[in-house]
Amino acid sequence: MKFLDLAKVYLRSGSGGNGCISFRREKYIEFGGPDGGDGGDGGDVWAETVDGLNTLIDFRYQQHFFAENGRPGMGRQRTGKDGNDIVLRVPVGTEILDEDEETVIADMTELGERVLLARGGNGGWGNLHFKTATNQAPRRANPGQPGVERTVWLRLKLIADVGLLGLPNAGKSTFLAATSNARPKIADYPFTTLHPNLGVVGVDGREFVVADIPGLIEGAHEGRGLGDLFLGHVERCAVLLHLVDGSSGTLLEDYDTIITEIEEYGAGLADKPRITVLNKIDTMDDEERAFLREELEARSGGKVLLMSGASGEGTTEVLRALRAFIDDKRLREAPEDDTQWQP
Repeated sequence: MKFLDLAKVYLRSGSGGNGCISFRREKYIEFGGPDGGDGGDGGDVWAETVDGLNTLIDFRYQQHFFAENGRPGMGRQRTGKDGNDIVLRVPVGTEILDEDEETVIADMTELGERVLLARGGNGGWGNLHFKTATNQAPRRANPGQPGVERTVWLRLKLIADVGLLGLPNAGKSTFLAATSNARPKIADYPFTTLHPNLGVVGVDGREFVVADIPGLIEGAHEGRGLGDLFLGHVERCAVLLHLVDGSSGTLLEDYDTIITEIEEYGAGLADKPRITVLNKIDTMDDEERAFLREELEARSGGKVLLMSGASGEGTTEVLRALRAFIDDKRLREAPEDDTQWQP
């Protein structure tokens, strides 16, 4: 399934049915009178979060959603049928924005959540409603109200507990593949990750979700590269895992680049808990590991963990450090027959 995290859709709720002008025409009834029924209400347009979706790809093939119009009223006091509602099925984590792409209409973060996007028009009154003591035969009825037309944007921000940050080829996809059943593309060239990947990892009998996004480069917050397009997917994470490639030769510059980009991006990313990891330590000896770790700790001002996603060294310690920042409400108990990777 292809990944799509932004879609523009056009909505229209149903118009209400017209009221009816009708009079009783029955044998042996001396006084007839009005009996026109009301029109039915137009259908509403709803958005609902459903299970089993993690992309907006369905909205690439259908962008127009029109609810059904209400039926007009009829004689013998018969009310027209209401129009059927239409429901947009979206994944959990979908933001609904107005046409300006800035005003947030709804942020749908829970399964089964429903949001009304366009209310259907009311049905018009039939002439029976206008009967009075002085107007016993009204010849007027109300038209139904028109439906609402609007354009909205759907923007998906994946629900993950941990977000991976790093330059291209920092080892993010390798880490995700080594600790979960996810199978992201891994190759020895930049930008092998072109869209976010999710993986469920387990440690000490608990599971949580890790999101791998395309690598950031300098100037990403201004639109360079791919990572800035997907930083929204780590906005909801409880903790960020910053992987620094120990074999790059520009360790401190690489670290500064990522920190600068998340600070410039905003949205509170720079304030989230962050764990810094010196990755690819399988390419270093003990002396080089200690030296680079000291340099990185001096620059970051905090503890730095050592890890190799390729060999698996240090991955358990990293997962346990991440688990400490995740609220128990977000953790899931790993099933006993789980076949996923366990440290």
